[in-house]
Amino acid sequence: MPGPYRGVRSPDMSSPTPSIVTDPADVGPEWLTDVLRDAGHDVTVVGVDREAVGTGQMAHNERFRLSYAGAAEGAPRSVVGKFPSPSDMSRAAGAAGGYRNEVRFYTDLADQLAVRTPRCLHGAVNDESTEFTLILEDLAPAQQGDQIRGCTPEQLLDAAVNLAGLHASMWCDPALRDLDWINSVVGEQTVMIVQLFVPMFLDRYSARLSPDAKRVLEQFGAGVEAWLASESERFTVVHGDYRLDNLMFAAAGAEDPVAAVDWQTISIGCGGRDLAYLLGTSVDPPVRREVEADVRRAYLTRLRDLGVDGYASAELEVDERHGSFQGPFITMLGAIAVGQTDRGDDMFMAMAERSVAQVVDLGGLDLLV
Repeated sequence: MPGPYRGVRSPDMSSPTPSIVTDPADVGPEWLTDVLRDAGHDVTVVGVDREAVGTGQMAHNERFRLSYAGAAEGAPRSVVGKFPSPSDMSRAAGAAGGYRNEVRFYTDLADQLAVRTPRCLHGAVNDESTEFTLILEDLAPAQQGDQIRGCTPEQLLDAAVNLAGLHASMWCDPALRDLDWINSVVGEQTVMIVQLFVPMFLDRYSARLSPDAKRVLEQFGAGVEAWLASESERFTVVHGDYRLDNLMFAAAGAEDPVAAVDWQTISIGCGGRDLAYLLGTSVDPPVRREVEADVRRAYLTRLRDLGVDGYASAELEVDERHGSFQGPFITMLGAIAVGQTDRGDDMFMAMAERSVAQVVDLGGLDLLV
């Protein structure tokens, strides 16, 4: 049986009310009334309409449109709920720690960080990390990025500035090591995953991968231990999957042009992983080569504005070279660990080809020997 619930409204980590709901069909007016009252809105929900949103691999998202008894001034007209995936395979992947990580990010850490992300109205997860519920601010009319189509240079700049807010907030902060729910990205588990998943990924997608992509992935599998040993000692909060499908872009001129979602892969590591991953997977290589210098400058400027001193562009280039393997790593991990879909396959192919080109351009293969 599932263990005790861990949720946003119980600092002592006892069972919260409202409880966990794993099926969005079970989210009704009474339950949402409890959620919103707990979040500070003195309202009564009398009607709920829902629709599926997003393209999540490990979880399922739905938008709930709300109607109230009375005016309900200041209360949200809609919220987004996040629930375990209906796919058994994807649900198992989330239960390995991703569900816990995301709930704890929103309930324990998000308010301390200078990164734009949805406000959490309710978050709860059981001890086994098999069941969870998140009720989040609806960022509409912001639009989800499209991993396959790519994005504009302006969107890349905005995303990098937002990312710098995440990294600067706890840059080399020893307090990160005291968070028992957040893991370091470095370890024997990474070696095992890469060495196991490289042949599986190559076997599944052999007909779709270019010879260069196959070569780089094979070298990554053989040299992953050397790659891990080359990571710098600079550390911060790392999103781990900071890419277009996990970013919401507002209309031009908005105060917050981009917000980050999907925090299941949060960890402690080198910030260069996130930046390289964003650059390497968001646009085709010719576009990346044209804009990456501007993106780096915008990222560094934001870091410095937020108080990160002594981090030079040369050090960023070192961290980005190491981080270029985050693209192949997360691409293979995502493809093998979650349920297979046609869109997912197209997305993973775009990510693989773009990111291996980045590895080559940045000289990342030199880190594997």
